[in-house]
Amino acid sequence: MNQTTQEKLELVRNIEKEAAIYAHAAAVLSYDQETICPIKGMEEQGEVTAFMENQAFKLEKDEKFIEAAEYLYEHKDELEEFDRAMAEQLHRNYMKRKNITAEKQMEISLTYNKAFVDWSNARNASDFSMFKESLTKVRDINKEIVALRTDRTTKTVYDELLDDYEAGISSEKIDECFEKCKKRLIPLLKKIMNSKKQIRRDFMSIEVTDEQQAKMARWLLETMNFDLERGAFTTSEHPFTSGLGKDDTRVTTHYYPTNFAGSIYSIVHEGGHALFDSLQPRENYEHFITGGKTMGMHESVSRMYENRIGRSKEFVHLIYPKVCEVFPQVMKGVSENELYEALNIAEPSLIRTEADELTYTFHIIIRYEIEKALLDGDLAIDDVPKMWNEKYKEYLGIEPDCDRDGVLQDVHWTFGFGYFPAYAIGNMYNAIYYNRMKNEIDINSLVAKGDFATINNWMKENVFKKADRLTPSEWLMDITGKDLSADEFLDYLEAKYTELYEL
Repeated sequence: MNQTTQEKLELVRNIEKEAAIYAHAAAVLSYDQETICPIKGMEEQGEVTAFMENQAFKLEKDEKFIEAAEYLYEHKDELEEFDRAMAEQLHRNYMKRKNITAEKQMEISLTYNKAFVDWSNARNASDFSMFKESLTKVRDINKEIVALRTDRTTKTVYDELLDDYEAGISSEKIDECFEKCKKRLIPLLKKIMNSKKQIRRDFMSIEVTDEQQAKMARWLLETMNFDLERGAFTTSEHPFTSGLGKDDTRVTTHYYPTNFAGSIYSIVHEGGHALFDSLQPRENYEHFITGGKTMGMHESVSRMYENRIGRSKEFVHLIYPKVCEVFPQVMKGVSENELYEALNIAEPSLIRTEADELTYTFHIIIRYEIEKALLDGDLAIDDVPKMWNEKYKEYLGIEPDCDRDGVLQDVHWTFGFGYFPAYAIGNMYNAIYYNRMKNEIDINSLVAKGDFATINNWMKENVFKKADRLTPSEWLMDITGKDLSADEFLDYLEAKYTELYEL
């Protein structure tokens, strides 16, 4: 490495280190806002968060920083692997944000913050009209962000936003995958609904306490081998994970008095995210590339732990004694197999986060089709609840009777569009790499005896290790030698539910 490259690299590292401090502070404030911040303090808290985020943004808009970062990108072949990944990420971010001023970035942050506050209030009141104005502003500012990009490679506004979350993926590819899902899952769901198999469920809605659920949540995180000396958990309205630093990964769950399974699987899902963050290479932090993971990569991991592992017979065998101990009023007279079957019931439902593995995909397809129509100009904001209800009727045969259980149930549209497909893409990713994993380690026996150290180590070495340095297609190819497809995911669902419902 020549002296000029070394000097540029040192300048970039120093500024990135300072920007990371502001970003860390903003993340802590955001975590606080979604957990313990009082309702009336949320907007002010969000303004402080936006200020911190903007300070980080300003540092990366400095002319000397941009010149040095672009120099590194042009000379990336001189850099070692982690610095090369940093240069590539900085260039990608620069190309997307080079025409966004610090003032515009502050406006964007405040728009999202106001949208979050309005969504929270609207959801509590179950009144979409209270969120409508903010949703309009989020849509408009997303269009404006895209319009400011002079080096676009995508055809539509929506594809550009989609690329922000899942680099290289297109709506054309998603359409292809989702059409396969419709073609195979709609007939499967109909067979299930016509099945004579009766699954016991009376115990699933027996009332439990928050204290019981908290005890179960802690045990589950410990069982998954999540290091609680490097992490923590609490509750929020919408469960999430926040990777604040190399030794600080926090998860949240939500306690439901008449749905003990809901909190179990939200903590297993978020625990998957947390393992991804906490077990990534330490070098990622030293080279400021922790943001390289896409949402699809992240959701592939969380949904693998939640579903492929968490709803398996082996996992139910593992947790059954603890569930009986923690929730005795629920489990009295309930067998292990009855618990397994009840945790895997497939039926249409309104709430995405509580949906089963099979119908979950339809929840994502609905959101995808709505947000794409919003960005393409085919849908007016006023008509979003109507379209939402119509699509639930079309795909799942049910309709929400209030906005809280319908269009207002998710927080995601408060910060933009393009995220939702990642959940379904994640299921497809993990179906492909899970098939490799089960050929290399005896995952069923490992789960049954609670050996998550071995499972997590396989994931660390094969799935987590290079995620921040590769595009999604490169990453999947590196793990499996295959391209994205819905086939292995659909094969898994058909086999599982054919057995469960004796089709």
